[in-house]
Amino acid sequence: MSKIGKKSILLPKDSTINIAGASITVKGPKGSKMLSIDDKIFSSKVNEKNEFEISPLSKKVDKETSVLWGTYRSLINNAVNGVSKGHEKTLELTGVGFRANLKGENLNLQLGFSHDVNFKIPKEIKISVEKQTVIKISGVDKELVSKIAAEIKSLKSVEPYKGKGIKERDQYVLRKEGKKK
Repeated sequence: MSKIGKKSILLPKDSTINIAGASITVKGPKGSKMLSIDDKIFSSKVNEKNEFEISPLSKKVDKETSVLWGTYRSLINNAVNGVSKGHEKTLELTGVGFRANLKGENLNLQLGFSHDVNFKIPKEIKISVEKQTVIKISGVDKELVSKIAAEIKSLKSVEPYKGKGIKERDQYVLRKEGKKK
């Protein structure tokens, strides 16, 4: 039995879930998200306490069904949190001359290269530059927000000697000691 799958998802007052066969649509104040589950293996419902529950159709649960049960529950929970509160990642630029600016639909990054790096922002994602060295990425879809943050971080990964590069806020960077004389 899946420990995570057994837990029910409490829906906020301003969010709703519509179940139509294998597709689940979650709507809230920040937007909407559509997910699909395998309706041959799982059934889903919203009970009278305004809680969403997902459960397997068969009484005997094998290992694969247990894993999928927890995965579907986590994906739906992330969607509910995304449409009600939103997901957010904060990136920090560390290094001399490292800057970020918004230019229309592009994020312009100066990362110590001989040229500026322009990153195209998807329509579903909102990016704001608080200082020149702090970038906030927010959106409804947790997977997309994390993917965009990873793509921006990969443009200039943090090097271990001086700590220069792009990292997430509160990310630990293992620092190495330099060469001794």
